[in-house]
Amino acid sequence: MSLTAKVLLGMALGILLGTAINIGGLNTQGSWINIYLIEGIFDALGKMFIAALKMLVVPLVFFSLISGVVGIGDINKLGKIGIKSFLLYVFTTALAVASAIGIAVIFSPGTKNSLTTNSSFTPSQAPSLIDVFINIIPENIVQAFASGNMLQIIFFSILFGVSLLMVGKKAEPIVEGIKIINEAMLQMVIMIMHIAPFAVLALLAKAVSQLGFDLLASLAEYVAVLVAILAFHMFGTLMLILKFFAKLSPKIFLRKIRDVQLFAFSTSSSNATIPITLQTVTQRMGVDNSVASFTVPFGATINMNGTAIMQGVATVFIANVYGVDLGISGYLTVVLMSVLASIGTAGVPGVGLIMLSMVFTQVGLPIEGIGLILGVDRLLDMIRTVVNVVGDAVVTCIVAKNEGVLNEQVFMDKQAGL
Repeated sequence: MSLTAKVLLGMALGILLGTAINIGGLNTQGSWINIYLIEGIFDALGKMFIAALKMLVVPLVFFSLISGVVGIGDINKLGKIGIKSFLLYVFTTALAVASAIGIAVIFSPGTKNSLTTNSSFTPSQAPSLIDVFINIIPENIVQAFASGNMLQIIFFSILFGVSLLMVGKKAEPIVEGIKIINEAMLQMVIMIMHIAPFAVLALLAKAVSQLGFDLLASLAEYVAVLVAILAFHMFGTLMLILKFFAKLSPKIFLRKIRDVQLFAFSTSSSNATIPITLQTVTQRMGVDNSVASFTVPFGATINMNGTAIMQGVATVFIANVYGVDLGISGYLTVVLMSVLASIGTAGVPGVGLIMLSMVFTQVGLPIEGIGLILGVDRLLDMIRTVVNVVGDAVVTCIVAKNEGVLNEQVFMDKQAGL
């Protein structure tokens, strides 16, 4: 069975088991099932999985970011094309998460039930904007790593990656070592995701046994809102950006991007889709390889529109479930953290959950809330990846058109590259 099928099976079994316990009244305080199964095995397995996710956050962001920066290969490429693509990726990601939070706040998924937690998750007073920018620079990088201060870790990682590029050939052994470590970290993600079906079963069985059908109704709201916002961003926002900045036809673009979308949906991996995306934008859309070979891999590393949307909607959903009022400052922090986290989000399945734990920590939401959405996340991850790769292709076309290296005859030719 594929991992997706296993997770869906775990979700179904968890819901059935939790519903049976809830309806049968077997979850009463002090009962054998409550002590040894719900608060025992289910609780322990769920917490172990969440701890494993948190364990990977710092090293994954650090090595993934450095690998992405040094993967550019030449410091000169961080010039005009690099700045344009970077700004466009950051702009679309910020727009994605901001619209996601705005729409999610309007529909307010998760308000039908409330949970209590032993964790202290009341957000502290938000620092001023000046303090936020000052605190991005770490005074002690060891302390930043130990405390998990992601803003400081991201800043140091980007700066270190640029410095390695500037050192040149002498740094190649270190660069190669970092790339190998990054691959090892991604393998660790894959290993831990194999535990996901069992964690899903345990987390959902515990949650449903305590909340019953109210939780299922809230999850349905969460899925509906998230899918609607993902579709709105892909077919609406991104197509308007393409039309406005590149004066290209969204209809033709969507027709030619179908193969990329299908491949991204089936793999849930932006990195795995890079060859198909490159082939499509160069042969079917007429983008010169000098631009595409930079913007597509770069986008697979830092452009995570779909993941940012998930982080925004999930934050609103979990805040509603736990009765936490984040306020304007909290949501602005989510926008900033989602944009920065997308830079360090590797393009492989499941990593979005790790980045979500980072966002939750930053705004003071309980990490265990991830368990409530874990069961449906694998399917949603497939949809998010489609949005991510479409964003990569949109930015690639815009940069190529702006640089005068997009063949519009090829773009307009419906049969080109078939």
